[in-house]
Amino acid sequence: MKLSDSRGLPKDADGPVFAEPWEAQAFAMAVKLNEAGVFQWSEWADTLGAELKSAPERPYYESWLAALEKLVKAKGVVTELERLARIEAWDRAAKATPHGQPILLSRD
Repeated sequence: MKLSDSRGLPKDADGPVFAEPWEAQAFAMAVKLNEAGVFQWSEWADTLGAELKSAPERPYYESWLAALEKLVKAKGVVTELERLARIEAWDRAAKATPHGQPILLSRD
């Protein structure tokens, strides 16, 4: 099965789409980590499939992000403390960002 055939993947008449910039960034991170040899694409597919199955009501790219977080943790790319610190930094930056402006970690 091709990625574009995935159930729940947002699509328009031309194919898969990203609703938000973070979705494209999460997609790109998974591709780059695979290219860097951090995980095999089959590992990615299995992890994403498990996330989609465990929470079928969750938006597709939230499952994508959950799978990405699970794999980078399992592969030792980031520790749980680093992951939580990054989440907190993004949350602080989001709260400091004026509405309609891009969220930048420099605003943390």
